[in-house]
Amino acid sequence: MRHLPSRPTRASRHRVLGALAAGLLCTAGAVVPAAADSPAPAPAAGTRAANGLALTPPMGFNNWNSTHCRAEFDEAMVKGIADIFVEKGLKDAGYEYVNLDDCWAMPERNEEGKLVADPVRFPHGIEAVADYVHAKGLKLGIYTSAGTRTCDSVGLPGALGHEFSDAQQFADWGVDYLKYDNCNNQGVDARERYTTMRDALAATGRPIVYSVCEWGQNKPWEWAAELGNLWRTTGDINDSWGSMLSIMKQNLPLAAAAGPGHWNDPDMLEVGNGGMTDTEYRTHFSMWSVMAAPLLIGSDLRTASQETFDILSNEEVIAVDQDPLGRQGEVLSSEGGRWVVAKEMEDGSRAVALFNETGSAQRISTTAAAVGLPRASGYTVRDLWDHTTRNTAGALSATVPAHGTVLLRVTAGHRWAAHPPAVELALEGSPLMEAGRTAALTTEVTDLGRTPALTVSAALTGPAGWRVEAASATRTAALSTGRALATRWWVTAPAGTAPGSYDLTLTARYRSPTGERIRSAVPFQAHVVVPPPAGGGYLSDLPQLSASNGYGPVEKDTSNGESAAGDGHPLTIGGQVYAKGLGAHAASSVEYYAGGACGTVSAQVGVDDEKGTKGSVTFEIWADGEKAASTGVLTNAMAPQPLSADVTGAQVVRLVVTDAGDGVDSDHADWGDLRIMC
Repeated sequence: MRHLPSRPTRASRHRVLGALAAGLLCTAGAVVPAAADSPAPAPAAGTRAANGLALTPPMGFNNWNSTHCRAEFDEAMVKGIADIFVEKGLKDAGYEYVNLDDCWAMPERNEEGKLVADPVRFPHGIEAVADYVHAKGLKLGIYTSAGTRTCDSVGLPGALGHEFSDAQQFADWGVDYLKYDNCNNQGVDARERYTTMRDALAATGRPIVYSVCEWGQNKPWEWAAELGNLWRTTGDINDSWGSMLSIMKQNLPLAAAAGPGHWNDPDMLEVGNGGMTDTEYRTHFSMWSVMAAPLLIGSDLRTASQETFDILSNEEVIAVDQDPLGRQGEVLSSEGGRWVVAKEMEDGSRAVALFNETGSAQRISTTAAAVGLPRASGYTVRDLWDHTTRNTAGALSATVPAHGTVLLRVTAGHRWAAHPPAVELALEGSPLMEAGRTAALTTEVTDLGRTPALTVSAALTGPAGWRVEAASATRTAALSTGRALATRWWVTAPAGTAPGSYDLTLTARYRSPTGERIRSAVPFQAHVVVPPPAGGGYLSDLPQLSASNGYGPVEKDTSNGESAAGDGHPLTIGGQVYAKGLGAHAASSVEYYAGGACGTVSAQVGVDDEKGTKGSVTFEIWADGEKAASTGVLTNAMAPQPLSADVTGAQVVRLVVTDAGDGVDSDHADWGDLRIMC
């Protein structure tokens, strides 16, 4: 069946490994030398990338995520992207590189051994495209592989054994950036291959940013700073929440390796490609910026929405990514999927990401001291998405929507007094309700500021037809630092309301001591749920509260097909076929409502047989945010494993599949015979 999606994608493509004797490589029946095609002195041992480039993370565009090798990738598209960079203000926001990925070349070199641009895609050649891009004040990037062939299934010419001539050809064309992939590498040592191209680029005398794309297989963060300006730390990203989340988690621990001129690269942006919500895309952009990652747009800007442009052009968020100090943000906490990541900035401030991994709104908190700021009488807090400025006595806290991120820039100093106090809006209790039955919810409006919030009021609203009634006070004359207005509400979804998620909005209004009127609002999602049937049953037959998956949707009663719903096969583990269950792909998370009435969840789990010898995952069962059971690492070679968990009294059961820490390559994970006993 399918691998990570078909074209042997950059991290999982059909690899031809195995070094051959006597340092020779074989390709298409010919023997070519493993060494470069012409010599050049290597830089002194121990030097870093030393080309003086990419002192902040590169920003630009790469076509791969939106076009792959389809026909729409051509000269007209590339020129159109350059035009849009200028017309839409992306150039002014810092985007500089317009990069070509695979499929720009002909399948064979010419009689002189030179690369030839595809005359259908690029009828005027690469140099003409570079001239066009340069005339816009932008730069051009190109792609090849550190192997005998590139990663496309056609197998276009790679640079292994042709490094110096190819690098010179790129320089002659006016190329400013090289992405150097890892396919068909013939088993030659990665450092050797990437060092040779480093030397070849240096020999041209042209400044060319060097992107080492070996997918993190040989821990390039430990050695590639001496070679390139950026290096991929993971396999390929795809346009899904699960993929983005998995890659983020792999890249975050590598903060110590990043700095000016040498960056961890968690792969390109998917913002605007349609597989995630705008909230998730804002998280994607926020976290890549906090991680000081390259910002390479992967969507076709010719058809992008205004919301996509708004996300990509948020200059306050871009400033976090492009900060000259060059620090990658570090994880301070991540308990229960509530992440705090802080990044030191050149001016002494801190960028702080409050990121909610879970499928429901979460209160996420830290302090100015915890993120590394000095003691002060007060602090200025800038919300980089809401573009509002407040003061705080030191608490940094927000209720963050599901899969959302609140991105703050926090500064110590006397200027805090010029701004209104920050208030936090929170919802206590679980917004799970059955149609026609009244649920009790409590909201809180808390003053985090150094100054008081005056004339404070709270209002909770729901969908049309819902009844929302206050059961306690909704107003107070003043809140001092740390004090809260707590209001109890009765909320009723009309009888017959279909199961699913519905929006509730908590709005607070207050005045600052200087008389400024402030309105603050936070959305919550209420879930209308159906209790599981008496005695329980198959979980795959029950409605899901939330679901995220590495590739494609979580499938009911079939394996995961990595793309559209319904493209899977029968669930099969070790030759055993299961008629009922779920087909997932790491990283995956699925939540169900148990209503406190169930006792046990059980399944037969493993990697689906369709992946052959590939795939390694772990399965976990969580009950109300606590891990109740786990398998440890399972591979395709293993028979189905029984997994059961005591979920007695739990309101929500969550089924999790992780990539077992080695990336999401062929991680087709089956929950066979998945049952809940109630």
